[in-house]
Amino acid sequence: MSERQPPPSAKGARNARLPTRYRRNAVTDNPNSSAGEVFLIGAGPGDPELLTLKAWRILNTAEVVLFDRLVSPEILALIPEQAETIHVGKRRSQHVLPQAQINQRLVELAQAGKRVVRLKGGDPFIFGRGGEELETLARAGVRFQVIPGITAASGCAAYAGIPLTHRDYAQSVRFVTGHLKNNTCDLPWADFVQNNQTLVFYMGLVGLPVIARSLMDHGMSPAMPVALISKGTTPEQQVVVSDLEHIAARVAESGVGAPTLIIIGQVVELRSKLDWVG
Repeated sequence: MSERQPPPSAKGARNARLPTRYRRNAVTDNPNSSAGEVFLIGAGPGDPELLTLKAWRILNTAEVVLFDRLVSPEILALIPEQAETIHVGKRRSQHVLPQAQINQRLVELAQAGKRVVRLKGGDPFIFGRGGEELETLARAGVRFQVIPGITAASGCAAYAGIPLTHRDYAQSVRFVTGHLKNNTCDLPWADFVQNNQTLVFYMGLVGLPVIARSLMDHGMSPAMPVALISKGTTPEQQVVVSDLEHIAARVAESGVGAPTLIIIGQVVELRSKLDWVG
């Protein structure tokens, strides 16, 4: 990993002002809206230098920050000392706060006049439940803004040297959740077995044997290249590459842990030439 430089000075970031029209949302002009405001921020996949300038600027003005477990320690270190921090992270079947309580907490803090940052790993609108939280805020008349983040698919793939699309190998890419609300992988497997397509599974470490077996059962070649990326974009990044038939065994042998991202497709073969992280 190359040495990372610190973000620009707080003074410079705070002096960067966007036109007002870019800082409004559907409830901003509601006279019954709360005095506070919620900023839904995507923190990216881990590397603090992948945090957007807007996200970093707003984070520096936060009074309260509610953060998930996937937000990296380096990004948490950027939270102002005077801000209250609340951990609301989730692990598989282990929630510090149920989602409904997180939603309500955001409403209560904003209605108390607080400037609230809801900080999520990756992008809040890609398997991040950001839409659910904003629905609750909108019903309550709470002002909010959304600052997108670099999702794990693009960040981890880039740091692993795997382009998600390529004119010779993949003209489409599909993002899939590795587990559903009932903790199963009950997915439209036949739809996933397509030529010239890259599949990206989020949260698929536990379900990897089922994913691999289901894809092969529906016609995908056992020789299809697969990469599993653990802790992508961080100094602890590990990449396990194999074929569909053997990837589950290789990952089990490696002992890698969550968070992980799984990439399936011919583009994985390009890693041997394009891996720039090492």
